[in-house]
Amino acid sequence: MQATTRPLPPELGAWRPRLAALAAAALAEQGPDGAHDLTHFERVWRNAQTLLAHYPKADALVVLAACYLHDLVNVPKDDPRRSSASRLSAALARERLAALEFPADKLAAVAHAIEAHSFSAAVPATTLEACIVQDADRLDGLGAVGLARMFYIAGRMGSALAHGTDPLARERPLDDKAYALDHIDAKLARLPGMMQTDAGRALAEQRLATLTDFRAAFAAEWTGAD
Repeated sequence: MQATTRPLPPELGAWRPRLAALAAAALAEQGPDGAHDLTHFERVWRNAQTLLAHYPKADALVVLAACYLHDLVNVPKDDPRRSSASRLSAALARERLAALEFPADKLAAVAHAIEAHSFSAAVPATTLEACIVQDADRLDGLGAVGLARMFYIAGRMGSALAHGTDPLARERPLDDKAYALDHIDAKLARLPGMMQTDAGRALAEQRLATLTDFRAAFAAEWTGAD
């Protein structure tokens, strides 16, 4: 299964540039982060479109807004306030969407989808739209793009690429704060089983294979076993 895009209905087409502009303004306020930039929001939306094709009863405008605004407040991964980021983003999204006269009856649904997208916040997704947004965001942490984002974030945090002599953690506990490669097994390998939708799970399993193949090849080169 590949992520796909289709022509947007008029309502979505009208709102998408306005939502992108909101997201871009927030990014300008916070400073550069190549793992959580406008292209990330666009990829999340593309992933969501693929999932929406399987769940036509979902409110696509709610999903669109949450995809573009889920990281309005971006707290670094190693910041103790990280688990609060999605709640802060949801509150700010409601405020800024209301100022744009976004449909008032959809604001709560957008806010919930934003709150529930975060891995660290552990807020249960209780609507179909929130499930789709959560899956769409997590899909961007897998595959080739997810791999690039993983190392980018690890570099910003000052992590080493891998453990010097045991990159696959065969004789030590995983520590993805110290070693970037550990993050694949410590978190990313768990994502397919945590997907909320069947369509998201199928795509996640495909993308995880890219990471596990890379991990094996990296370890072989790293240790001289190739």
